[in-house]
Amino acid sequence: MRALETEAAEIAAGRLRLKQENRRLFARRFLANKPVVAGGALIAIVAIVSLLAPWIAGGDPYALDVINRLKAPSAAFPLGTDNFGRDLLTRVVYGTRMSAEVGFAVAAGASAIGLVVGLYAGYFKWLDQILMRVMDGLFAFPAVLLAIAMMAALGPSVGNLIVCLIIVFVPSIARIVRSSVLVAKEQTYVEAMHALGASHTRIIWKHIMPNALSALIVQGTFVFAEAIIVEAALSFLGAGIPAPTPSLGNLLSDGKMFIYNSSWMVVFPGLALVIVVLGMNLFGDGLRDLLDPHSRRSGKKR
Repeated sequence: MRALETEAAEIAAGRLRLKQENRRLFARRFLANKPVVAGGALIAIVAIVSLLAPWIAGGDPYALDVINRLKAPSAAFPLGTDNFGRDLLTRVVYGTRMSAEVGFAVAAGASAIGLVVGLYAGYFKWLDQILMRVMDGLFAFPAVLLAIAMMAALGPSVGNLIVCLIIVFVPSIARIVRSSVLVAKEQTYVEAMHALGASHTRIIWKHIMPNALSALIVQGTFVFAEAIIVEAALSFLGAGIPAPTPSLGNLLSDGKMFIYNSSWMVVFPGLALVIVVLGMNLFGDGLRDLLDPHSRRSGKKR
């Protein structure tokens, strides 16, 4: 008995050491991946700005001050003021927060729905013909055009915008997940689970779904960035978040009439948009290389 207990303890200790070693290797690879580190740093800055917006901005983004309208950047107004005298720093901070919230909500919602659709479409052939044809129909429309059409039907609001963008980006998530499922379900361990009498639900969610998570996470980061771009485009066109709610698209729309005389109204919201999207794209590219061994090998060959 003592020998068995000792052997079990040694096995448990060996597994623990292996887990710790894997974590250290992952941490070293993570820190050595420059796009992930750079993108993560930019995302962290955006997250801090979004969470601490009331303290960073220190003002009301809706407060009007007509006397100080179109003031250039100065000590009193670090980013200047807009055509209504509103502090642009406050507006940019709250606009970045709003755009980030929309991007996160869209990425989370589209990932959840796309995961379910992709799992069941890839596993069941008869569902594949139904679900993926619907996804193909949605995917056939350009993202901005489809979002504009749905927003015209539902009306401009933050909630409607999130719902429309989730519908727009579900097909891209579903296709990625489905491709991972098609590969995973042909593996030997899935056939073994079938032979042991495991239910379809158990096989899908416990054995196949983990294999699709890495691709889902990477695609989710790109959806996050694309959702922010589409939201900015819709708000710029007047079909997104309704004014005077600050978003990066609304700020760019407000500044387009004053781009020659008050260029700061366009420059600073544009820089914020670039930083957010660049951070998510860098993080997504680096994460793909980090999680996908085939991608890492092909990168070395190049």
